[in-house]
Amino acid sequence: MGRGWIFALTIAVGLPVAATDMGGWLDRWVAEALVVLWCWALFLHDHVTSDRRRRIEMWTVLAFATPLELFFSEVWLIYEYQHDFMPLFVPVGHWFLFDLGRRVAHGLADRPVKWSPLLLSPLVVYGAVTGTGTVEVLLFIGMVLFIRYGTDPALYAVMTWLALAMELWGTWLGNWTWANDVRWLGLTSWNPPLLVGSFYALGDLLVGLTVRWRLGQGSSEAGLTTSHDGP
Repeated sequence: MGRGWIFALTIAVGLPVAATDMGGWLDRWVAEALVVLWCWALFLHDHVTSDRRRRIEMWTVLAFATPLELFFSEVWLIYEYQHDFMPLFVPVGHWFLFDLGRRVAHGLADRPVKWSPLLLSPLVVYGAVTGTGTVEVLLFIGMVLFIRYGTDPALYAVMTWLALAMELWGTWLGNWTWANDVRWLGLTSWNPPLLVGSFYALGDLLVGLTVRWRLGQGSSEAGLTTSHDGP
């Protein structure tokens, strides 16, 4: 089984194990600890079996994801985790989703996926008109700008759908809940926002730029954000 499938299954299975304490069979802390141990063991195995570039990418994702998660959930309060504080499997989960997105984008290289997020535009209009999801307008504009001017539009488009799928799964299970009112902006949000992938697109861009700077390579990070190692 390839890494992409393992990462996808880890997200799909790990979230319900943590949210439901494995169907109530385990103590809350035991269930979460099992998910944390598995995720970090998988991350570290990926680390020791990867080349230098990929290892730098892995830790760069964590370096951005961890403080941003803490800022969004503990300072900005735009979402809240089930047990208040960010679970320790969340930062490495960002790496799993990031790498999965690259693999999917690579596999769809010959498909017209670039502007597929536009399919969500009717719902963006609905959220704005009804006032139930006004933040979607900002997220939609952000995603369009990433796709139009970013270095890896296919990846950003793919992350729109992967992030939405993960968010729908996680919020339905109760792993986390998005606030209806977006502090500081005076906007409203659905649980989850449809275009939460805009946050992930920003993260992908930052990771690519940082890794390019760290390796001192070329003038574009496209090769770094679309490639992947191994099966």
